[in-house]
Amino acid sequence: MRLDTLLARASQRLAESGSPSARMDTEVLLCHVLGVDRAWLYTWGDRDIGPWERARFEALVAARAAGQPVAYLTGEREFWGMCLKTSSATLIPRPDTETLVAHALHLAGRERGGLLDLGTGTGAIALAFGRERPGWHVLGVDLSAEAVALARDNAQRLAIGNVEFLISDWFAALGEQRFELIVSNPPYLADDDPHLAQGDVRFEPRSALVAGEGGMADLIELVHAARHYLTDGGWLLLEHGHEQGAAVRRAFASAGYTHVETLQDLAGHDRVTLGCCVEA
Repeated sequence: MRLDTLLARASQRLAESGSPSARMDTEVLLCHVLGVDRAWLYTWGDRDIGPWERARFEALVAARAAGQPVAYLTGEREFWGMCLKTSSATLIPRPDTETLVAHALHLAGRERGGLLDLGTGTGAIALAFGRERPGWHVLGVDLSAEAVALARDNAQRLAIGNVEFLISDWFAALGEQRFELIVSNPPYLADDDPHLAQGDVRFEPRSALVAGEGGMADLIELVHAARHYLTDGGWLLLEHGHEQGAAVRRAFASAGYTHVETLQDLAGHDRVTLGCCVEA
């Protein structure tokens, strides 16, 4: 069967299963099976596919039709121009999180400094920042040993040498270290949030998604604890849900941060709140 015919049939199947990105999903899965990029598919769509590759591709399409995330099926996801290895032990890096990376880079005006990424997962935020700011020391921490191992593997594969990863329950293993920037994409969904039963989120680790107090518990904890690990004039940036901006700003203000503001994501929704820590 020709590649373009196979793609068309698979795309239709995924569209019928409810995938919002059926064509993209099928192209990514077929590229993964064949070890090629999408430009190659567009150029050589009239070629035939072998029986082994077709069987493997159709198995992946069936898994995707059942709802499994493409990033878990291929074991990788692109973020900030990097190909990151992924696993079911971590959240899947998403484009909206690039909003946090972009503003962290904007704040990192000095040539050298330190950034802490809390709940690093695949290492996406830490590695994106570290690649852009080679003079900075970047530390990513996660409670999951599997996540830390994956992040270290990503750093090694990408040859980003100024980033290290450590197992830690938030700040627990950090001693008296201080950082110019602290960033995090912590759990922020309420236990009864309907998104937990939708799309890729159904397959992601619940511990990385759900927080108490209606999704606010970890956000509030980090706002207050981070002050003890920021340098004077350092910044805290937290990703959160699109309806949590006002509540997170109040938490920042009550903890004594200045220059508090909320940034919007690619869709125009509240996504990242930040504030400056100025010692009295």
